[in-house]
Formats: sequence, structure tokens, C-alpha cells
Amino acid sequence: MKHLKLAVIALFTLALVGNVNAQDANNPWVIGFGINSVDIHDDGLDGDWSGQFDDMTGTADFNILPSISRISAEKYLEKGFTLQLAGTLNKITYFEMEDDVDYLLWSVGALVKYDLNHLFGETGWFDPYVGVGGDFVGSGEDNTSELMTNAAMGFNVWFNENLGLNFQHSSKLGFVEDVRSHFQSSLGLVIKFGGKDTDSDGVYDKFDACPEVAGLVEFKGCPDSDGDGIKDSDDACPNAAGLATMNGCPDADADGIADKDDMCPNAKGTKANKGCPDTDGDGVVDKNDKCPTSAGPVANGGCAWPDTDGDSILDKDDKCPKVAGIASEGGCPEVLSNEAQMGMNSFAQAILFKLESASFESGVTAKLDGMIAIMNEFSAAEFAIKGFTDNSGSVSGNLKLSNSRANAVKDYLIANGIDAARLSATGFGQDSPIASNKTRAGRVENRRVEVKVTN
Repeated sequence: MKHLKLAVIALFTLALVGNVNAQDANNPWVIGFGINSVDIHDDGLDGDWSGQFDDMTGTADFNILPSISRISAEKYLEKGFTLQLAGTLNKITYFEMEDDVDYLLWSVGALVKYDLNHLFGETGWFDPYVGVGGDFVGSGEDNTSELMTNAAMGFNVWFNENLGLNFQHSSKLGFVEDVRSHFQSSLGLVIKFGGKDTDSDGVYDKFDACPEVAGLVEFKGCPDSDGDGIKDSDDACPNAAGLATMNGCPDADADGIADKDDMCPNAKGTKANKGCPDTDGDGVVDKNDKCPTSAGPVANGGCAWPDTDGDSILDKDDKCPKVAGIASEGGCPEVLSNEAQMGMNSFAQAILFKLESASFESGVTAKLDGMIAIMNEFSAAEFAIKGFTDNSGSVSGNLKLSNSRANAVKDYLIANGIDAARLSATGFGQDSPIASNKTRAGRVENRRVEVKVTN
């Protein structure tokens, strides 16, 4: 019996060094097992309170079965109340003296416990309580059984989060005295487990990082609404399945830009263009580019400015967009000065040909050289060379002769450095006379070549 007293003293010593939490909503289940002792009331002590106290605290008449003889299961209710179910078995060999009786005593009962820490302040590791309940008790003495009241007090001492020691002392009184009233004390190990699960996600609140929202075990109870393997608190797009590299957001076009930040989520683009493509690289994204496959300025909707007349002066800057010209004239053809035009006219009047021939009269080449000088001065100007005849001979012959004379002038100019692209030569025969063909002098004037600026 001395060993039981030492065990009780040890329990109180452990209570001074514990540092864990008591049973509560986050640790609702406790199972226990240990030994129990039974002290049968001495009926001869009725009315003698001091004697009853000595009988209750004295260990000489304790009956102990030297094995595990008590098991219990408990469920925390609320506000410090716990329901305990327990069963015990003992062998009674001592009533008034040792070995004066010999029978088994068993009990199954329920006890409502109240944690006194709710009155005195939470200690966590030391968990005193009181309780009331009832036990159905059977005695091998005369094979009797009855329902007995059970008033108890005790405490738990928790070594860590789950394991502790329990000491409980009960007073059991019968109604019909078929079973003798007795004190019963127990000492054993208790194990806590389970927990409160507010959001019913299978993760106890004490381990649940999101106790108010149902979640997944792998995320410590936090949700992953879109099922992309990234918990909502770390997911920039919690309702759309995405990629870890995109902080949980989708990237439909795989361009490295999350759809939520992508102006063109279904077309692969660049960060510089906010996820939109620019096929021609002109700085105008395809969705805004009127010419997405050919580069052009922003001002023209991504299209190149046209140059209709091909003079290298864009239409937007060309005063004559449909006629080739030069920059100094704003894209319009170069205009000869009045002096130059007069010089061209005077030279043209001196281009004479031998009768019924495309050969120059003497002195004509000097006049053509003067014309060349003017053409070189106005290097962008283009010229039309027109050949004419008088009415001598047939019409068809005159048309052929006038064409030969125009080309004779053209060939001379080309041979002396004038670009052929600037020149055109056409014969008009005897049409468009400038003088009367009835006189010799008039016919000489009509045998002419005119050189005119065309642009």
C-alpha cells in the first residue's frame, strides 16, 4: 500500500513540471487504462466521520488486483464538461481484516466530469476535476448487482501533447445495499487524441491553418478551389487552374504571361506588348495592325506609307502623288526655268535635217550639245522628243521619216550621257504643221523636231 501513496506523491510532483494542454475541444478523446483499489465501507463506523475518513485514506484495507483492472474512454463535451465511460474489475479479500472475504467486484458506469481549471484558471498540464454519475456494479458476494451513485474527484497530469497520468477517487453508494458501498481509487495512463474540426475537412483545428474553411490535408486544411496544386492563399488565381510558375494562374498561349495580365491570352506574345504578338516587329501589335505581316509606322496603323508614283517620296509628303517628281519640288516634276525652257525651244528650232533624210544638217550637233547642258542641269526632268515633216511625199513615208528623225535626236542624247529612261521619241509625220507647206520656207519650218519637258 505504501507504493500507492508514493505514486500519488509522484503525480503531484509531475504536476509541477508539466507544460502541455489539458483535454478540450481540440483534444476531445481520451482513453485510459491502469489499476484500481477498492475500500469497502466499514458499517460499524456509521456516524463516525473521523473514522470514515481514516478508513477512506488508510491503505491497509485496500483491495488491489495486480494487473490492468480499469479501462476508460472519455469525450469532451463543452465548457469544461466531459463524459467518461469506465469499467473496472477487482478482487475483494479484505473487509474488516485480511482474507476475511473472497469475491470479484466489477462495475460499468458513466461519469460527467467538470474541469476545475475553468474556475481556477487554465494550467494546461495539471487538470483537476470533480464528477458525478452512476455505475452498474456486480458483486461475486451472493452474486448480486445494482445501480450505484458515483461521486468522484481526481486529476490528470499531462507529460506531453498526448500522454499523461490519471488519478481518480470515487465514492460509490447503493440504493438497496445489494452491493456494499465502497471507495474506489484508480491510477493509470491516459492518452489524448482526436480534435475539433470546425470546417469538417478531416483536419483538426489545432493542426488546421484554415480552420474556418474546408481544405485539404496536404495543405494543412487550407483549400485549393481550382485543384491546381496551389493552395488558395498562395494562388493569384484561386478559381482558375494554373501553373506554379504563374503563381497559380493559367497561361493559355504559353507565352510566359499569366492570362490575367495578358491582353492577348490566346495568342503568344511578349511582355513588352503585354502578351500580344507583333509579327512584323513594327511596334504595332497584330490586333491593332492593319498590315500585320508588313512593317509600318504607328501613325498609319502599322502599314507602310504608299509611294504611288515611285519617286521615293511618300504619298503623305508628295504634292503630286500620282506623278513622279523630285524632293525639291515636293514630289512634283522638276520645272525648267523660263530661261532654260526658252533655250530648249531655240535649240529645238535649229535641229534641221537633210531633205528626205534623218541625217542632221551641219551645225546641228552643237545645238544638241547645248540642249544636253540644260538636261544635265535639270537632272530629274524627263523629255519627249517629237518628230515632224512637211507634206512632201506620202503620208506613211512621212510618218516613218518623222519617227526616224525623233530617234536620231534621242540616240545622240543617249550617246552623250543622257539616261534613256528620261527620254521618249515619237514621230507624228506631216501632222501639226507650224507653217504653210505651200512655200519653201514654210516647208523647212515644218521639217522639225520638238523637245518638251514631260515632268
